[in-house]
Amino acid sequence: MFKDKKVILIVTGGIAAYKAVIFARLLMKRGAFVRVVMTRSATEFVTPKTFATLTNQPVLTQLFSDTPDVPHIALADWADLMFVVPATANIIGKIANGIADDAASTVLLARHTPLVIAPAMNEHMYQNPAVQRNLDRLSADGVLIVAPVTGLLAEGYLGQGRLPEPEDILTVAEMQLQQLTHHALNGKHFIVTAGGTKEAIDPVRYITNYSSGKMGYSLAQALVENGATVTLISTVDDLKLPFGVKYIAVSSAEEMRNAVELAFDQSDGLIMAAAVADYRPENVAQQKIKKQTHDPMTMTLIQNPDIVAMMGAKKAKQIVVAFAAETQDLLKNAKAKLLKKNADMLIANDVTAVDAGFGVDTNRVTILQKDGDSISLPVMSKIEVARQIVEHMIINMTKE
Repeated sequence: MFKDKKVILIVTGGIAAYKAVIFARLLMKRGAFVRVVMTRSATEFVTPKTFATLTNQPVLTQLFSDTPDVPHIALADWADLMFVVPATANIIGKIANGIADDAASTVLLARHTPLVIAPAMNEHMYQNPAVQRNLDRLSADGVLIVAPVTGLLAEGYLGQGRLPEPEDILTVAEMQLQQLTHHALNGKHFIVTAGGTKEAIDPVRYITNYSSGKMGYSLAQALVENGATVTLISTVDDLKLPFGVKYIAVSSAEEMRNAVELAFDQSDGLIMAAAVADYRPENVAQQKIKKQTHDPMTMTLIQNPDIVAMMGAKKAKQIVVAFAAETQDLLKNAKAKLLKKNADMLIANDVTAVDAGFGVDTNRVTILQKDGDSISLPVMSKIEVARQIVEHMIINMTKE
């Protein structure tokens, strides 16, 4: 959403000012045009030349100049969006009370665009009643606030006041800004499953598959972007969890079924992106199985619960989205699965394709719907595929 947007980044004085450099770079990578305004205190931590070189634009640090134009008004009129990263207690107080006594606060007072601030300061300063009153006032005025996180502060102890990582600030800001204009899933709760289940053979071995969980995590992100609350039930924990998503760790198909069942009745839908093993060993050895002879080993497997079919049979108001990872006869097998599972939508992909299989960052899918319609998507990143799936899911829900 930042592509071709004109963004003013206001940097104020705090040890976290160095993160604003990374933040400016992230905005530019997203396609934004960035102009920077710095307070005098900010220049004690990072030089204006750093931002000027990075953005290839002059940095505003002084309210008055010898030029005939009025730079703070010109910048405010130019902007589509403003950020304050980091936001000190001082600038928060100025914004909340309409004080304009330097370049940064004057640009902020002249703004007529959305504003996102990311407070960063000592925990005791952050919890000060005056700062909290000012933040409450800003929130009431429509300012979007990315709250500080708990972590190691400059003073050497843990506390809430640490600036979130630049990527997290951008993610939260994007979600908040989208919710200003897009409320399709506000108040809705969805379950997403991710990863390949692990079915124990003995204490050191298990049966699993190649699923990385990336598609499920991308779907959780896409749902949050549309205002939903999300419970992610996953067998993998080495991916970055989308901000604000509730995470439930599971391992086996049985554990995943139990977690889904507990959450399903209170949900508005389930996206079953996990690759659930069809079978598990009938008996799990309590000790590591030792190789006794050179004879073949025989293991009896029994079927795992069909989670998506169970939820498809149980659903009332919920929408159920299934996945089909196929290696042959993609559409034939996918259509049969859609009917068998009583799903509302099914996402089919050929996992033998080098750009759409397990573990890669791209996907190429066909979206099948219970009314018989199908939509084939070209190769794109998994987050873009996820956004397309959620968009069609919203359309599907609207039809209902």
